[in-house]
Amino acid sequence: MTDRRGVVAKRAENLTPGVPYVRGWVRARRGAETLARQLAALGLESDFPGLSADVNVFGDGLVSLGSIRPEAAVLLAELIASGLAAEMADDAAHTPGEHEHRNAPAA
Repeated sequence: MTDRRGVVAKRAENLTPGVPYVRGWVRARRGAETLARQLAALGLESDFPGLSADVNVFGDGLVSLGSIRPEAAVLLAELIASGLAAEMADDAAHTPGEHEHRNAPAA
C-alpha cells in the first residue's frame, strides 16, 4: 500500500540494516496512545479495538485503526469536522478584522 505521497508503504516484516525502525515505531506508538486516550475520554475505545502502532519498510511510523464498523468511521469523521469547525471559529474570534486593523492608531 502506498498513497500518493509515498507515506504508507508495505509493512516492515523483513528488516533492512540502517533503517530507523524503532524510531518510527515509537512515534507511531505515541500517536496511537494519544488517540486511544482521546477515544477513551469519549467512551469510544471499544469502537477501535484494532488501534495499534506499526512501522513500514522505510521506517515511517504508522498508526492503524484496524477494522472498524462504518458507524465508528462516520463518528470519527464527525468528531474531526467538529474540531476543525471549533478551531476555525476560535481563530476567527481572535483575528482582528480589516476594519479594526485599518483604524488602529499608529505606533
